[in-house]
Amino acid sequence: MPMSASNSSSIAAENSAFLFNLVRFGTVAYFFLLFSWYAFDIRMGAIREYGPVIHEFDPYFNWRATQYLYENGWRKFVTWFDYKVWYPLGRPVGTTIYPGMQVTAVFIKRVILGSKMSLNDICCYIPAWFGVSASILTGLMTYECSLAQTGSIFTFLTDIYRGEIRKPGFSKSYSPAVEAGVFAMGIMSMIPAHLMRSIGGGYDNESVAITAMTLTFWLWCRSLRANDEKSYLFGIATGIAYFYMVATWGGYVFVLNIIGVHAAILVALGRFSTKIYRAYSLFYSIGTILAIQVPVVGWTPLKSLEQLGPAAVFVIFQILQYCEIVRKKEKLSRLDANLLRIKATLFTIGLGTIIVYTLAPTGYFGPISARVRGLFVKHTRTGNPLVDSVAEHQPASADAYFRFVHDICYIAPVGFLIVLFRLGDASSFLLVYGVAAYFFSSKMVRLVLLLGPIASSLGGIVLGRVTAWTLDQFIGFISEENDKGGAEVQSTSSPENDKKSKKQRTTKKNLSKKEASSTATTGSNSPASSLVDSLGFEIPPALELVFKLAKCIIGGYMVHYIFLKSVEFRKYSYEMSSGLSHPTIITKGQLQNGDTVIVDDYRQAYLWLKDNTPEDARILAWWDYGYQITGISNRTTLADGNTWNHEHIALLGKILTSPEKEGHRIARHLADYALVWAGGGGDDLAKSPHLARIANSVYRDMCPGDPTCRGFGFMDQYGTPSEMMGNSFLYKLHSHKIKPGVQADPNRFKEVFSSKYGKVRIYKILAVSKESKEWVRSQENRVCDAPGSWYCTGQYPPALKKVLVHKRDFAQLEDFNKGGGKKDEDYQKAYFEKMAELKGGKKQKAPPRTRPIPQESNAQDTSNWIDNEETTMMWELINKNDVATLKTYLDSNPSAAYVRSSDGRGPLFWAYEYKRDKIAKILTGLGVSHTDKDKHGLTPRDMLERS
Repeated sequence: MPMSASNSSSIAAENSAFLFNLVRFGTVAYFFLLFSWYAFDIRMGAIREYGPVIHEFDPYFNWRATQYLYENGWRKFVTWFDYKVWYPLGRPVGTTIYPGMQVTAVFIKRVILGSKMSLNDICCYIPAWFGVSASILTGLMTYECSLAQTGSIFTFLTDIYRGEIRKPGFSKSYSPAVEAGVFAMGIMSMIPAHLMRSIGGGYDNESVAITAMTLTFWLWCRSLRANDEKSYLFGIATGIAYFYMVATWGGYVFVLNIIGVHAAILVALGRFSTKIYRAYSLFYSIGTILAIQVPVVGWTPLKSLEQLGPAAVFVIFQILQYCEIVRKKEKLSRLDANLLRIKATLFTIGLGTIIVYTLAPTGYFGPISARVRGLFVKHTRTGNPLVDSVAEHQPASADAYFRFVHDICYIAPVGFLIVLFRLGDASSFLLVYGVAAYFFSSKMVRLVLLLGPIASSLGGIVLGRVTAWTLDQFIGFISEENDKGGAEVQSTSSPENDKKSKKQRTTKKNLSKKEASSTATTGSNSPASSLVDSLGFEIPPALELVFKLAKCIIGGYMVHYIFLKSVEFRKYSYEMSSGLSHPTIITKGQLQNGDTVIVDDYRQAYLWLKDNTPEDARILAWWDYGYQITGISNRTTLADGNTWNHEHIALLGKILTSPEKEGHRIARHLADYALVWAGGGGDDLAKSPHLARIANSVYRDMCPGDPTCRGFGFMDQYGTPSEMMGNSFLYKLHSHKIKPGVQADPNRFKEVFSSKYGKVRIYKILAVSKESKEWVRSQENRVCDAPGSWYCTGQYPPALKKVLVHKRDFAQLEDFNKGGGKKDEDYQKAYFEKMAELKGGKKQKAPPRTRPIPQESNAQDTSNWIDNEETTMMWELINKNDVATLKTYLDSNPSAAYVRSSDGRGPLFWAYEYKRDKIAKILTGLGVSHTDKDKHGLTPRDMLERS
């Protein structure tokens, strides 16, 4: 029996749909694999060039802690009191560390890879591996938030006004969730905001934490999906993922508050339902119970002011659910239900007030930390000179967004608007996340990291919709042309078919608007065509064809433009990755003959300590290098990047910035060797004004009447030290026999090591007090929290009592549980006033010079021609014309104006090349010469002519 034309057409349509879905699946799979590869490959530059080497400072502590966990197990790890750090006090590592990353590395080693890869290599590869997983999870979060939603923000507000609650559900409109998810994954795989903390070798908490954060966010959004009776299971999974986030990074507070705020906003928008109640209640209860098990966290979720907001939301949810149960059971009217909610809320507020009033005087509630406080005060300073000394704690400049987000910073706001007009329970989360991430990143440049996932999601939504719309135009055009061809064949087949076709057309024409919209596809019933139909106009076939062709051309152009911009974005991201892939511990440099060399000064210095000093040797160095010294040298240090004890760091700062004789008198009771970073750039001398301010915050006699210690620093652009700096312990060791007339006291110090390129100098401290060393070593002089306990803190030797009696414990502005007194208030006030003067350009009159210094640049010293973080940063600031940030940096570190990259070019070269007139004036004002030559013999002026 011959097959009818209609059946043949139906089969052809089914085959076309199958083929289309197959191609679509193949395309999605291809780009999924491609972006996964990009996410891994772009993070491997440092490992390919330098090998599996741990980068930076903090990662060395993470590596050492991972090694200890692997060798000793969990029980010993959580009771590990490390006496090799923070000498003579020590540090309880197991209860002061977020162990999630260490546990992850050990799990991978023991369970997955075993002997196939060393623990060191696993730690180096983890940032790249988790960069891939974070990209995938960002795509899943975007997919979940891009599913068709129920309305816009105006729909929600109208429902609230009318007192209605719209039933959650998906609309009939098309939502290209898959396309948006794939694009979001692609952006996240390469966006510099994520790269900055996920380069191979950068074994830092954030490299794993971003995966934990995006996993938590995706599961939270998934738990809100409509028409899913088992969505509460994802609420449970969200709580577990949040526990992993808590165990990994202190930024878990951000995750907790974002979800809490989102849940509260859903209530405000009238979206409260049993589904949302279950999702949030399960997340918060399970997550909090598990978070309390992390030693470093403990009961903080129920005590810290930073985390009590989500707890309040949890209580409110219980009240609303109780009222909802009573309303349904008693069949209350709308007015009675609202009165019940008000009564229950007032009762809870009253009870909460009594509890807070009772507990507050006992010191139960913990203070807001200096870093968090700095995100909300209008000052650019927190009031803590230790926190203010860290560059990544400074506010982000406008150019920083383009530097770390690139063109996505322009399309992400469009994605924000799209979400605003296609609002749903899950998609509204992106609005909350976007606003919060932008706000916090603008306050602290380090938090630009948080922009990576949300910028990728919003950018993916835009690109996904544009691409899907374009493909829909092409496919719809081709399909309609094929349908016309099929119709012509049917019209010539038989009179019966002709009558049937005519009947079908008549039926379709008589459909109501509501029925038509419910059966319409993405390309068959546009708003424009509906308007034309309602007015009774009929578009001529030729004009309709022109419109369709125009849409295809516009769509094709947009896809082509997206492709070109994607290539540009990929190129830029790889360049940024290359700039971020220079580990501080190993850098590249160029000799005078043009040969490129590896500058391994820092690591070689640490290895020298390991091979040439006694195992019980104590190393005095600024806290920045503490992690590297203990991690590589396995020697005792006075402080490191944990910075948990402000007063102890201030004592270290006092040693380094006091006069040589006074500093030695303290150092001989605490250390056997002193290590200083030299060689220009961001060395110890450049940092020393911060050291003096930190010391003065505790030892107020360092700089009487001036909290900013402006008497300690450089007097001019040539690096002339003030009298206070020139006489200091640090300056004598840093410039020993390098600068004319500078020599360390041979009766107090003996230089025992100088690195190949002069980056590190090590001195043996003479006349070390053996009595103090033995006193600290004795178990009897340690203070335990209980008899036989593992938690036993060391004490300062008695010989330092005369020094310690002058210290004043630093009371930060947030320490409201202890009275700092009027003196501390006056100090904080003076600190802010002085820092404001510095920011505004008002400078204190410098002390008179004590001796002449030759005014000549050190720019032609080719041994310092290296590619490192500082040269990369200077190039980026000049390239983006970020004058404000550059000027602020040069005010505290004027020697940065003279840095040179491996090709011999420096800031003035780049200023001329990019025609940055203001920056060129700043640099020449600092004395940078325009006659210096690079390795090709070109001067900065030559760059101006070539550009």
